[in-house]
Amino acid sequence: MDRRSFLASLALAQAPGTFQAAAAKRLITPDPLLPVTGGMGPSNPVTGKKGDLFAKALVVRSGAETLAIVSVDSLGFPSVLGDRARALVKGVSADRILIGATHTHSAPDSYALPDGQGGHTGSLPYMQFVAEQIAAAVNDAVGKLAPAELRVASGEAKGKIAYNYYAPDLYDRRVGVIQVRAVTGVPIATLVNYAIHPEVLGSKVGVLSPDMVGPLCDQLEASFGGIALFLNGAQGGMITADNRDLQKSRDPLRAYWSDDRTWSECERIGGLLASESLRIIGPAAWQARPELAVRAARVRFRVESDDMWQVVTNSPLKYPHRASDRTVETQVNWVRLGNAEVLTIPGEALPNIGFFLKRKMKAEHKFLFGLTNDAFGYMLTQVDFDSFPAYRYISRVSLGEMTGEVYIRAALELMR
Repeated sequence: MDRRSFLASLALAQAPGTFQAAAAKRLITPDPLLPVTGGMGPSNPVTGKKGDLFAKALVVRSGAETLAIVSVDSLGFPSVLGDRARALVKGVSADRILIGATHTHSAPDSYALPDGQGGHTGSLPYMQFVAEQIAAAVNDAVGKLAPAELRVASGEAKGKIAYNYYAPDLYDRRVGVIQVRAVTGVPIATLVNYAIHPEVLGSKVGVLSPDMVGPLCDQLEASFGGIALFLNGAQGGMITADNRDLQKSRDPLRAYWSDDRTWSECERIGGLLASESLRIIGPAAWQARPELAVRAARVRFRVESDDMWQVVTNSPLKYPHRASDRTVETQVNWVRLGNAEVLTIPGEALPNIGFFLKRKMKAEHKFLFGLTNDAFGYMLTQVDFDSFPAYRYISRVSLGEMTGEVYIRAALELMR
């Protein structure tokens, strides 16, 4: 860039209302490999890996407001670790750093779940390493902020991508896409927001992997350029990757099929979601000066589940909690970015919660960032809680009957 172009770019960056953006990523694949987890219970040993795990950050700035959006290849990333990362970030307020887990079921434990024998299931040094790499990615992106523009789109993703294991047709088919590029036209990032459990492989096949999120991001980066991020949605109970082998029925009356737990199926599902995301974002217009507004609220939840309370009180991560009323607190964010509206969900909300909140949103394009800022298990409404046999597990791995109700009230208040 010559001196005249540099001065023009600097003047633009300092102009009121100018939109700036940058992205960065850090490799977080453990070396040597660690056991992987798919939920509460023992981790499973691995013999190899497919793809790599990453922490990726997209930072945007408009006027005096700066927002960092982080995607980390992990089953969940609780706030006790997220706060360690936030403390190492410069240039972004802690309550403007959104850290979301992709929810791959083929990554190391980030909860340090008690094993019932005085130990736990994770590697504390690895968890600290991931927190530091998240901060490094955010700081890197902040240091590269430059004038940019974005475009936003949402629409129904077609094809065999996801389904509801408990009720096949009950899931949100909409995918939200945000793309950012420099004003010079150089691609910066693509963000895809979709509700799905990345568990094509699962935790028991002996492979560490980002699952279908890896091929999704690889194809987006190859097609558009820049860095690709995936943020999950309201995928609880049980919106999973559609790796059903429809030629192998296990229980035709209950609509259960055998699963294809292969890397090629990860590539098929991730590639199809990437293609659909690019199709949906393709016609969208670029916005030169999108407005950015961010709100944050602290929300307190009662922990009614004894299993979850054991995690809160016995994990060596020392989750902040209030013993007097068995409560925990977390951060929930609302974001307006151009013609997009975002709400964060600190866990795995069931799809009906997602449908309801999107119906209440006012922006043209509606995003729900699930498992973001915290990972408090499943979030059900009161009427769904422990309502039929299939919900027994997700009710047990939930803070309690009122978790969904408390969250909905807080989300509606933030939107107001």
